[in-house]
Amino acid sequence: MLRVALIGCGAIGSSVIELLKGDASLAVVAVVVPQEGLAAAQALLQKFAPGVQAATAVPASGVDLVVETAGHAAIEEHVLPALRRGTPCVVASVGALSAQGLAEKLEIAAITGGTQVQLIAGAIGGIDALAAARIGGLDSVRYTGRKPPRAWKGTPAEQGRDLDALSAECVIFEGSAREAAALYPKNANVAATVSLAGLGLDRTHVRLVADPAVDENVHTVEAEGAFGRFELSMHNKPLAANPKTSALTVYSAVRALRNRAAALAI
Repeated sequence: MLRVALIGCGAIGSSVIELLKGDASLAVVAVVVPQEGLAAAQALLQKFAPGVQAATAVPASGVDLVVETAGHAAIEEHVLPALRRGTPCVVASVGALSAQGLAEKLEIAAITGGTQVQLIAGAIGGIDALAAARIGGLDSVRYTGRKPPRAWKGTPAEQGRDLDALSAECVIFEGSAREAAALYPKNANVAATVSLAGLGLDRTHVRLVADPAVDENVHTVEAEGAFGRFELSMHNKPLAANPKTSALTVYSAVRALRNRAAALAI
């Protein structure tokens, strides 16, 4: 049985815990949250993982895998030390890697600990194809993220516009993946994932759209290179607990965990 420490107990983390309930190959042995989140996390664990205690730090022993679902600060505080100790980690908050030097810090920490950090694909597919195409040479990668206006609330998209009053699609951002992930960290994980698999944060073109005509999160990736050309479009249902996040992000995290424990993985 693979013993898992989960960092974060928000919309994604709590959904992961629920989906892993009863899984014979995986056991959540610790849930790491800030001090102020201990009571809420413990209440959730009583429902889905009785006997598991919420904590403010990853245990130094008894953990086979650390899974992060809590953002940039959690990567710095918990993932980096775990990697240095030799514990493999799975990172869901890929958008955090738009911060200057964070990807390099993760790589160095993993090398120091003789282990590996895995970035999950999250809400987008085709990452395996894009990463393979990079080997032969990529000429361009373009990502368009289209979501309902309500999914952009609480972001810079609200500056100078009334999202509730939109009657037609509105381009709220156009630029590099690095800029997109920095300005829209809770909406642009996909942009960061696509860029890290392909041409990098500064050479991947991103377009973010608020569209009142859609009720799903629509992700489109276009790539051209020595391999040829591909276009991928995904219409993802938002996570019920958080419209800024696709439900597929949760399923991607659970898949990564089950692949770690499975005898045959794909």
